[in-house]
Amino acid sequence: MSAPSAAAAPVAGGEETPFRRFVADFAESKVSVGALLCFTVIVLAALFAPWIAPQDPYDLAQLDIMDGRMEPGTVGGAGFTYILGTDDQGRDMFSGILYGLRISLIVGVGSAFIAFCVGTGLGLLAAYFGRRTDTVIMRLVDLQLSFPSILVALMILAFLGKGILNVVIAIVMVEWAYYARTVRGTALVERRREYIEAATCLALSHKRIVFRHLLPNCLPPLIVVGTMQIARAIALEATLSFLGLGVPVTEPSLGLLIANGYEYMLSGKYWISFYPGIALLVTIVVINLVGDQLRDVLNPRLRR
Repeated sequence: MSAPSAAAAPVAGGEETPFRRFVADFAESKVSVGALLCFTVIVLAALFAPWIAPQDPYDLAQLDIMDGRMEPGTVGGAGFTYILGTDDQGRDMFSGILYGLRISLIVGVGSAFIAFCVGTGLGLLAAYFGRRTDTVIMRLVDLQLSFPSILVALMILAFLGKGILNVVIAIVMVEWAYYARTVRGTALVERRREYIEAATCLALSHKRIVFRHLLPNCLPPLIVVGTMQIARAIALEATLSFLGLGVPVTEPSLGLLIANGYEYMLSGKYWISFYPGIALLVTIVVINLVGDQLRDVLNPRLRR
């Protein structure tokens, strides 16, 4: 009896796909998997904050100034326990952190996505058309990157004023250049490959070549940069809010919660700034850990 051919033999565990290979490579780092799970919990807690938080920190009618600066574990006048204490306005810190995470994630993810679209589009244009288009766009990128990010954001917000939308605009103006430079460098390499030359010889439209052929091959480094920029945007928003130029007082983010307790740090009321600071630190760290693993998985040259 002849042995069955290799083609007829079933593949153990199913056929290996790029997605399965990506998941397997990512799961090699237990720290990154734990960071991804932690980030998932943070996102879910922020999304379901209205159902999890015992208090709406944005509703001034629910705040009692007599409950201000209560220690963690104290029972307030409303009848529930402030497990993380309260700030100087009587705002429950646990509720404030959950709602503050929503603002930070909305600003971080929203601004990173918009900057991704703007920067990627300009970077692709610079790499594909070259010459004057490349010169103009990249000189704008160099000019943008020559200034400190916080300085540019402060100038924009000083002109536009406070508000979540204005903060997003300021962060987009700061971050788009990183995407543009990244995608241009990758697209210049892909621009010289045979499949682009073949698409050009077939007289395909520039739009189809750029978005159907060139862009998909530039996505791996952009995904890594995008992950890192989300963490950077969250940190920048927290910095701006801490300085009083970010979100309004009626909708505090983590940065504003930290600023509210800064003056009480030396008076023993550490919890007003400490717990929002821990939440901000954990959020930024887990995003960076996930981004580091994505960089190793999507770039074979960095694989150990």
